[in-house]
Amino acid sequence: MAIRLSVLDQSLVFEGETDAEAIGHTIELAQIAEKLGYYRFWVAEHHDSAQMAGSAPEVLIAHLLAKTSKMRIGSGGVMLQHYSPYKVAEQFNVLACLAPGRVDLGIGRAPGGLPRSTRALQQGQGDGRPLEDKLRELRQYLHNKLEDHHPLLGLQATPIPPQPAAVYLLGASVASAELAAGLGLPYVFALFINNDESIAYEAVNAYRKRLAAAGHPHCQPLLALPIIVADSDEEAKQLAKHQKIVKIHLESGKTLTVTSEELAEEFGRQTTEKYRIEVKEARIIAGSKATVGAKLRQLQQRLGVAEFIAISVIQDFSKRVRSYELLKEAVAESFPKQGEP
Repeated sequence: MAIRLSVLDQSLVFEGETDAEAIGHTIELAQIAEKLGYYRFWVAEHHDSAQMAGSAPEVLIAHLLAKTSKMRIGSGGVMLQHYSPYKVAEQFNVLACLAPGRVDLGIGRAPGGLPRSTRALQQGQGDGRPLEDKLRELRQYLHNKLEDHHPLLGLQATPIPPQPAAVYLLGASVASAELAAGLGLPYVFALFINNDESIAYEAVNAYRKRLAAAGHPHCQPLLALPIIVADSDEEAKQLAKHQKIVKIHLESGKTLTVTSEELAEEFGRQTTEKYRIEVKEARIIAGSKATVGAKLRQLQQRLGVAEFIAISVIQDFSKRVRSYELLKEAVAESFPKQGEP
């Protein structure tokens, strides 16, 4: 099966860097990714973070569209729970007018920050609607098709682009897969958040079954995953060393993933809910071209995904770029019929 290859970038701020330098690296990486032939480049949304500078993907996307010419650019993802669907539709309609056919609107289900930033983002909203309702309304605005019974019937999210942004739902659970399928949306499983491949397998199978049961057109899921490629297996393992997955399990049953134990402890200081912290070694696909290519073949055969969206967390920017160069070569060699699915 042919496979697409894309990039997710979090605008990471490493020790000794400024926020402006981190965003500068995101811009430079997008231009490099386009030259290498990557299909799309997504940027993340995180709030009140000293480790991630990308708090406003819609602003960064506009700049990246201006700095590239062919590659699709989008969010991975906008945290819709904090915002008005109407305003998000307006923002992405402007982007889609600026670069028709190149804009993706990935929607994330996580809060993208700790309780304090969530309170600040949702201050004064007060409607408390579930994400499913907001997603449905967002798509209606994007396609200028409010339901007949909508209280704001006749309202348009202007400007009207020649081609609306393509909407994707990001998640890391069976529940998120079923939500995407129920709405007929393309689904992206975040293996870099939930490192459990068995859950990814359950999620993509649930997605396909629910999609078919709902009568929606067939759509292959996408997989966002942590990858580090180097000139040798040993070098890749060194670059991947010490990376961890830190999960916060809340008494309510929700689970959040953060980037460090320090952030998990800060979450504890900001919440009134009981919780426990779980720290695991991150399962990163790390190795030489041959090693990574073989693992990606296994994943594709098991999950049947149409696209890999790679995230490479490497402090040395030159080695991060090298990882994406080698990854492109690895996929070209491991999937010799690479092209449009």
